[in-house]
Parts: sequence; structure tokens; C-alpha cells
Amino acid sequence: MADKHTHDHDPKGHGIGGFFRKLFGGGHHDHDHDHGHGHDHGHEHEAHGHSHGDHDHGHAHEAHGHDHHDHSHGGHDHGHDHPHPHTTRDFQPDEKVHGYYQLLGLAIKELLVEKNVFTAEEIRKAIEARDAITPSLGARVVARAWTDPAFKARLLRDAHAACKEVGVDAGPTNLIAVENTGTVHNVVVCTLCSCYPRTILGLPPSWYKSREYRARIVREPRAVLREFGTVVPESVEMRVHDSTADMRYLVVPARPPGTDGLSEDALAALVNRDSMIGVAFADTPARH
Repeated sequence: MADKHTHDHDPKGHGIGGFFRKLFGGGHHDHDHDHGHGHDHGHEHEAHGHSHGDHDHGHAHEAHGHDHHDHSHGGHDHGHDHPHPHTTRDFQPDEKVHGYYQLLGLAIKELLVEKNVFTAEEIRKAIEARDAITPSLGARVVARAWTDPAFKARLLRDAHAACKEVGVDAGPTNLIAVENTGTVHNVVVCTLCSCYPRTILGLPPSWYKSREYRARIVREPRAVLREFGTVVPESVEMRVHDSTADMRYLVVPARPPGTDGLSEDALAALVNRDSMIGVAFADTPARH
């Protein structure tokens, strides 16, 4: 069964980042945030054969990665016991060492406050509101889709409008819902950075942002899912969806057996975060 990789690839812009790169003297840095992609191509790749395709989609390449090789320091061994004098104090465990983009965020925040665009209190409340979002919002949408076929049809046609029906704001980006069935299994990735439907699932897990996941899931999705304990039969078509800054995906997992008669709240409790990314199945009543 052919595996598909659906993506909307947008070039990263520079914008204000160029100014702050000069400000901080930075070069190329690892990305852990959403980018403002300008356009999408909206095409699909066929990975002929099975999930271990013999070609690389190229969007998850290790462009910024470097191998870390063991190296010597002047030919001597550091494994000795005599103390080294320190000209600067050692970092303590509770000290926070900020990365480039953390410093960039702090600088932008200070500028917004200084220019009276927002107050510090407004920014704090906005951060708290974002941090309060959990996957339970997405689970509520999925549970309604499981119990209401008409709602599910509307969700697959217009996810934004359908989410509003259950009191969930999907945010400004284009949200697309895809359904896992007995013949198709969908999984989501962002090969460029960490684009993720945060407005309904909260913050992305660390593995979702990792280079390894972003690179491998488009080439060998079945193998990656097996590492999550999710075995997708060869007879089921795999579809890998590539998120962008203006397009996010919500996977509607297959409803588990033995859930007839359960209330919508009880069903929502079976919908775990990973199942809405596509790397896991929804929980069964026995497992929950």
C-alpha cells in the first residue's frame, strides 16, 4: 500500500529576526517556534512500495545539525584528579541559561511594553491563557465526531466552523481534520520547525519538535509508529501530513471497540494527545 506525504512547504522569512540577529550577533540557530511561511504548494509525494521509501522528501534534512565528534584537547587526558583553578564561578543548577530565541522573545516583550503596545500584565495573562490550553479541547471535538456523524462530516469539511459548535476556538490558522479508518492511517509532522495546533492541543511534545522525528516520519512512518507501540497493518495506507505556519492538522482517531453507550465525556477521556497527532491509537476502556 502506498504511503503518502502531504505537505505545504513555505520558505522561512526573516523580518524582525534579521534585526535581532544583528543585535545579538547570532548566525544560524536551531528553531523551536512557528515561522511565518509565505505560501504553500499543496502537493503529495508517493512513497512507492511501503513506508521505508527509497527516497528522501528533503524537507526534514539536518540542515542545521552538525555531528558532535569526540576530540582531544591538546593531547592530554582530562580524567585526572588534581583540581583546576577557575577564573569564573561555576553555573549553579538553578541558573537559567537563555538560548537565542528566548533572548529574542524577551527583547521583543520589553520593546512592546516600552512602546506601550501591551502592558506587562496583558502579556502575562496571554502567556497564562496559552499555557492553560490542554489536549482536552481536541478530545472534546473528537468525542463529538464519534457520536454525531453529521458533526463529523462538518468537521472534515470545515474544522474551524465545527470546532466553534462545541465551544472550541481553533485560532487564526487553517485547521484541517483528517480521519483514521480501517483503510487509512494519518500522522502529522512539521518538517520545518514545530508548527502544531496549539489552540486545541496545547504545547507540542518535545519529540514532535526533534529532528529525528521530523526527518524519519516522512520516510519510514510505520517504523517510527512501531517505536511508539503503534503497529499499522501493511494493508492500511499511511498518509503523512506536513504542517505549516498557516495550516495545522487534527487527526480524528478511530473510535475504539467496546465504547457503545459511553457518554461524550467518557469518550473524550479515551482520546489521548498522541492519537490526535496520529502516532498512537485512542485508549480503550480497559486501558484507560
